[in-house]
Amino acid sequence: MHDVMIIGGGPAGMTAAIYAARKVLDQVLISPDVGGQATWASEIENYLGYPYISGFDLALKFESHLKGFGVERVDDRVASLEKRDDFFIARTEGGAEFESRAAIVTSGKSARNLGVIGEEEFKGRGVTYCATCDAPLYKGKDVAVVGGGNAGVSAAIQLSRIANQVYLIEVMRTLTADRKFQQHIKAAQNVRVLTYTDVTEIHGNKVVEGIGIKDLDSGRASEIAVGGVFIEIGSMPNTRFLFEEVKVNRRGEVMIDCANNTNIKGLFAAGDATNIPHKQIIIAAGEGAKALLSAHDYLIRHSLQSK
Repeated sequence: MHDVMIIGGGPAGMTAAIYAARKVLDQVLISPDVGGQATWASEIENYLGYPYISGFDLALKFESHLKGFGVERVDDRVASLEKRDDFFIARTEGGAEFESRAAIVTSGKSARNLGVIGEEEFKGRGVTYCATCDAPLYKGKDVAVVGGGNAGVSAAIQLSRIANQVYLIEVMRTLTADRKFQQHIKAAQNVRVLTYTDVTEIHGNKVVEGIGIKDLDSGRASEIAVGGVFIEIGSMPNTRFLFEEVKVNRRGEVMIDCANNTNIKGLFAAGDATNIPHKQIIIAAGEGAKALLSAHDYLIRHSLQSK
């Protein structure tokens, strides 16, 4: 029986694990990866102490810090979580089972699918959700980026330095990304912005060869020849493994208070899987620290009450 179980290895989970190590708690950190969505960020300029660093490099520093405290990660994904009496039981996709007196959900979010014809067929064969991971594979090619928020525009900026031509496609009438990102896009000579435009299909032969689009003003359908499609239209919280009694909002985010308590005693949550506003790396890290400190207080009170 562990003191605390941390589910997820992004900035929130790793920070919680470091704080757990400092509190000398018997912990288990369960996550199929490290860094979470932080690894997708090509340019980070607002994390304290690092005027400029890539998301991948920042995640590596987090992991190194974690290992320095002797924290070991279970390389698996939690499939279900339940509460039995006064403890929690997590079962993983790999068939393992873990028990703890307290649990912290830091499972983050996953990329949202576009939901068009050809998307599933060409995943990994031209359809990707991570420009940071896959952009180098498209050097010199024409590519499309779907999504006009920070993620999409950031991906287009990164790809503009690698690809031949970048088509940035947004279904809204205007881009919604921060002004600084939009200024970078305007300065890029090889980025064509298509707003109020819908992607209707992705097609090809073994690999992506093009996309179908529709101009929502005129209704005119056309095609663009591209060798890659980067889908950057947001994400969904990874909370489907939670038991029914855990309160979530309509987006599936875990509802927490200012001390990271959920509606279930002994269950805490932090980071992008929760209802906190402004999904940022630095915020997730701070929330992870808060969640562990709240869990530590709970464990102390719980131990005293048990005596």
